[in-house]
Amino acid sequence: MRIVRKIFRFILFALLIGVSAFITYYLIATKDAQLQPSKLLLNERTVIVYDCAGEQVKSALPPSFKEQIPLKDIPKHTQAAFVDTEDKRFFTHGGFDVRRMARAAVNNLKAHSFKEGASTISQQLIKNTHLSQEKTIKRKLKEFKLTRKLEKRYSKEEILEKYLNSIYFGHNCFGIGAAAEFYFNKSPAELTLADSAILAGLVKSPNNYSPFKNPEHCARRKQTVLSAMLKNGSITVAQQQEALHTPLPLSKTQNKHYTGYLAFVFDELGVIAEEKDLQLGGRIEICTGLTPILQAQAEEILSSVKECDYTALVLDGQTGLFKAAVSTVGNIKRLPGSLIKPLLVYAPTLQENLISPATPILDEKVNFGGYAPENYDGKFYGYTSARVCVEKSLNVPAVKLLQSLGVQKGMEYLEKLGLKAEDCDASLALALGGMKNGYTLRDMTAAYSAFQSGGVYQDGAFITKIKIDGATVYEKPNAQTRVFDEDTAYLMTDMLKGAAKTGTAKKLRALPFEIAAKTGTVGTKNGNTDAYALSYTSRDCVSVWLGNADNTAMEHTGGGLPCNLLLALNEALQKIQGDTPNFQIPQTVARVALDKKSYYDTHTLALADELSPIEYRFEELFKTTQIPIKKADFFSNPRILPPILRLTDEGVAIELDKTSPIFYTYKIERSDYATHTTVYEGAYLPVFIDKNIERDKIYSYTITPLYQGREGTSIALPSVNTKTGLSKNEREMLDKEWWEY
Repeated sequence: MRIVRKIFRFILFALLIGVSAFITYYLIATKDAQLQPSKLLLNERTVIVYDCAGEQVKSALPPSFKEQIPLKDIPKHTQAAFVDTEDKRFFTHGGFDVRRMARAAVNNLKAHSFKEGASTISQQLIKNTHLSQEKTIKRKLKEFKLTRKLEKRYSKEEILEKYLNSIYFGHNCFGIGAAAEFYFNKSPAELTLADSAILAGLVKSPNNYSPFKNPEHCARRKQTVLSAMLKNGSITVAQQQEALHTPLPLSKTQNKHYTGYLAFVFDELGVIAEEKDLQLGGRIEICTGLTPILQAQAEEILSSVKECDYTALVLDGQTGLFKAAVSTVGNIKRLPGSLIKPLLVYAPTLQENLISPATPILDEKVNFGGYAPENYDGKFYGYTSARVCVEKSLNVPAVKLLQSLGVQKGMEYLEKLGLKAEDCDASLALALGGMKNGYTLRDMTAAYSAFQSGGVYQDGAFITKIKIDGATVYEKPNAQTRVFDEDTAYLMTDMLKGAAKTGTAKKLRALPFEIAAKTGTVGTKNGNTDAYALSYTSRDCVSVWLGNADNTAMEHTGGGLPCNLLLALNEALQKIQGDTPNFQIPQTVARVALDKKSYYDTHTLALADELSPIEYRFEELFKTTQIPIKKADFFSNPRILPPILRLTDEGVAIELDKTSPIFYTYKIERSDYATHTTVYEGAYLPVFIDKNIERDKIYSYTITPLYQGREGTSIALPSVNTKTGLSKNEREMLDKEWWEY
């Protein structure tokens, strides 16, 4: 017994020491944790946005942000939606839901994770307004102390009121007043049960459950909230069903505040907060890439668009930061149309050395197992260089190249460019932008900037840094991925420069600096739904989209009004920034002279003959490792196909093959075993007739092509008997192809 008592006393002593140590640590750790009533109220200094120069941006928050909504003006069903979803025992516990904490601990142990939380509304209010972002025991102890103080100082109704006026609902909406205005264009007092269920569902993840970003997720979350309310007796089955069948809001409130640069900033803030598990409360400072003077110009330029929705973005290619943004629809996904061709087809096939800009591709009517693409104008252009295919945005060549590359390989390149495609998108129709969901203009713009950056991709961003209560909680990562070699990126850029000079974006050719561009149009028989124009220089990438959020048809094409707006935006950039440097050609790219005759006659690539005149050669860019080996020698070694020899009433007719070059001179010699005579020497003649012949003689003819006095390969023709004509054996020889001789 004595030993047992000693062990008991030892354990008791150890427990007392442990408890004393914990109490001491608790007192030290929480000594500076003071409840500050001013932090529980949001004001204009709560969220501050800075531009690229570090200057504060005015009107970062909507007018409704400053308005504190009394609980009495918030419907009971709205209050119940939040309580039943976030903290159903809110009115009965003292700030901590012990039962919920125990259940969450057990579930987390079973799942070997910490995914399930148990924070009450009181705890959330404290975390959002008083605590740092660090995940430490010290922070948890402060939360415990401040939550107790909160519960002692304020009634449950007051706590709920402060909570509803401070939580973040996404899309730059802090507090229920701003959220009701943005999502439904209502005051909080006007919120229906369906509205309330959507707002209560947003709290868990505003970015994931926004009806404008993820309507399917929002609908499921709304159903979860209504089920919780029904289970807790806050609503009836009839009320639940009515709310379930109420449609989601289709579009945001058309307010200038929500359609400019700041809308994108706060969308990105929501994404970052979710990824980094940030508590958006306290004093939030956001540093951005905004260039105010350019933003003002962009807003003025796009204000001329009245008949449809629009988005315009300006991305700094060096920093990866958006300098300006104007939109009536925000960051929505749309089908990319032809805008996807350089990213999915042409740049990847250049990278894989399947093509060069000069590669001839047959544009023809073709059927790929039931898929028969056509060009926008319904025409087919025969053999066309890859460069011209890009300039004219031809469809069949793009599909053919994707087939050669492989759809999966093309999708791998898209993913490296931040454009993940769904498995169901894996078809040749992807070459023309045929897919399920599409991409945001923001993502497409960032992808194109990889060409501008020599083949290196970095995600575009609006936010460079976030501070909460003075502590930096986020800085834009400098993550870069090499997708294409530098020479591939330059060749693609040079091809797109052609599109801005003579192709679908030729309205940009008036600009006094080098610019690459691409257009795209998506439509049906009823009209167009999306029209794109995108350009980039050595500095910036600028993009414009026109369409309607509800997919109603319009008349615009990418080469029309979007291109005009793109021109105006680039002109504004030039006035603000001055001269724009040219693109720098890599050492691994060379300009090569090619032979036109080979290209147009046999659709092959051959280096130009040194003696060829300028009209029979053209220049094109190649990777130095892909310069053609074959060399044309039509001028240094003249040669022709065998002519046709006939005996006619007029004399012996020698008909040149249609492929015989007109730039040669021709010498025709005749022999009759006694004499040898040159019967003709001069320019190209389709048919030469030797009339100066005698009967009952056998003549032999030789024809020799010449270029600038240089004799080529002579061709000896079969003998002809002016009495009997050609023998059967001689006719058979003439019928053979020239290479069979």
